Amino acid sequence: MNAPAPTTVKTYLRPIDRDGLMAFAEKGRNNPASRGTNKVRTVMQGMYRSLSYVGDHEAVVVDEPLHLFGEDTAPAPGEIVLSGLGGCLAVGITAVATWKQVKLSKLEIFLEADIGNPAAWGAGGAPMQPEQMGFQEIRVKVLVEGDATREELDEIVKHANFYSPVANSMRNPIPFSIALAD
Repeated sequence: MNAPAPTTVKTYLRPIDRDGLMAFAEKGRNNPASRGTNKVRTVMQGMYRSLSYVGDHEAVVVDEPLHLFGEDTAPAPGEIVLSGLGGCLAVGITAVATWKQVKLSKLEIFLEADIGNPAAWGAGGAPMQPEQMGFQEIRVKVLVEGDATREELDEIVKHANFYSPVANSMRNPIPFSIALAD
């Protein structure tokens, strides 16, 4: 008795609405100056643990590791920043692949950045200038698979990086103000 020949089943990530994406793109072409506003409210719980509220979602918990006097109950602020970048790149890669009609079967983004805090948040540590603090380099590796060649997938990733709102917020100097609330 002959065994049935093995079959390979290829699954794809859940697709986004391509028609909706195309309508959104047209809206952007018709009004390139349009902007939205992201709003977050952060409430400190104690020590270095805080809760950030975004819309009606569960709070995003932020903490510091033990060696920085936190409780290590949640990701550190810099890790949250990297997760925002990873999420934005994933959205962009998915959108560009959808635009180019490439079905993705796998998408993982690995991010790392070196950060130090010798200034101790400005609480008596080493005197430093803003450009000396924060991430000095961000390294991103993208694992993506789909029904396209490696070169086509690489172009999708590069295109998404170029147009990423979060990546461009991190790459480009932007006006920044902070003041006491009324």
